[in-house]
Amino acid sequence: MAKLLGIDIGTSGCKLLLINEKGNILKQASREYPLLVPHPMWSEQNPEDWWTAVQSCIAEIGEANIDAIGVTGQMHGSVFLDEEGEVIRPALLWNDQRTVAECAEIERVIGSDRLKEITCNPALTGFQLPKILWLRNHEPENYKRLRTVLLPKDYIRFKLTGEFASDVSDASGTGIFNVAERRWSKEMLRDLSLSENFFPRVYESDEVTGHNSDGVPVVGGGGDQAAAAVGTGAVSPGIISVSLGTSGVVFTSIPECAYNAKGASHTFCHANRGWHAMGVMLSCGGALRWYRDTFGAGRSYDQISASASSIQAGSDGLTFLPYLTGERCPHNDPYAKAVFAGATLGHTLGHFDRAVFEGLTFGLFEGFQLLKELGAKSEQVRVTSGGSKSDFWMQMLADVFDVKCQGLVVDEGPAMGAAILAGVGIGLWVNVEEACKELIKADREFVPSGIDYSVSYKNFQELYVKTLGWGSNRVD
Repeated sequence: MAKLLGIDIGTSGCKLLLINEKGNILKQASREYPLLVPHPMWSEQNPEDWWTAVQSCIAEIGEANIDAIGVTGQMHGSVFLDEEGEVIRPALLWNDQRTVAECAEIERVIGSDRLKEITCNPALTGFQLPKILWLRNHEPENYKRLRTVLLPKDYIRFKLTGEFASDVSDASGTGIFNVAERRWSKEMLRDLSLSENFFPRVYESDEVTGHNSDGVPVVGGGGDQAAAAVGTGAVSPGIISVSLGTSGVVFTSIPECAYNAKGASHTFCHANRGWHAMGVMLSCGGALRWYRDTFGAGRSYDQISASASSIQAGSDGLTFLPYLTGERCPHNDPYAKAVFAGATLGHTLGHFDRAVFEGLTFGLFEGFQLLKELGAKSEQVRVTSGGSKSDFWMQMLADVFDVKCQGLVVDEGPAMGAAILAGVGIGLWVNVEEACKELIKADREFVPSGIDYSVSYKNFQELYVKTLGWGSNRVD
């Protein structure tokens, strides 16, 4: 029976998952690595740390007979390599916000409407393209050394195979990819005076891109959200996936390349050779972790959720905005901040606990509404990543979204999706959809209970624009 390895280069650490063609987990390993914040609004990592962690995990798994490898990881980051393939400086990550001026430069040179026609997205601080321009503008000596720019997972592919390659889903999040035509935009390269040689060859997510030193094929894989959608089965209409990871993502497969004209949601190429739309909030599980570490007083996530569950819906008027690192969807605003609003002497710690969960859920619901505007069907929502382990949060999602929400038998997110793509790449399944139908199963279901969150959600929406006035800082 075939053995498939999925490699996920996450923000806090990497995860490797070995499965067989029945979807059963055979072995897994993970390693953490540091996050670097040299200045406010900056977010970096050393790519060598990723590779060291992957090598350690491969050694722990200790499996010699692997049939195919799939790679996935955090999107949008920039790994700058010189002529020798050596890392020039630490990678700039997806949640790095230093490139406001470069985003304005892109919009000015390309034109806002034309940019959205080509990339299906506005210029965003998290994307890779403005990071390249930042290097050119602020570190010209490093820019002179630049020969190749890779996304995080593609650096691991390079270390495995020696090939410079990417896949269409991850390339879609660079900000210089023609999403409808599934290729790098020569028009944008020309107008921004960038070399086409900076960018790797692009494959479909289920195509073989090279082989490791043992001759094992390495497939295209996908950005973490596309791979996670494969891991949840969100590759067919009617299935929406929600990722409750460091960031929060609401994701749906779409049959055509439709996009939000205001740039309030993302449209990218999908790993199923179609397209997908998603709403992304930058601080989801990351905001919950921040709250636990800062105000949790040593309590666990379970204790915080138990405390929150003792408070009525609406938190008696206490509202939390989760914009700890700015925001992306629907507010393209790197200046947005997190806020607790409406506190009174009558509020307890439990109210703050519940307000955090509600604020995160409302942020996700905004993304859900954007996808419905693009015609997404919402027959069921499949929830993945760490937050899906909370029955309390799952029920809140079902109530706010007003649709049944499911947890999965195997909830391994992007690593699982990468492994499945590896299997499709070597012909174990005819396509991604058939693989998901066979392998992805739900084991928990939460149905709407009828709790009305409409007033609380309206307060949440109005707080950002009307009360705090951050709408004037939006860069869209």
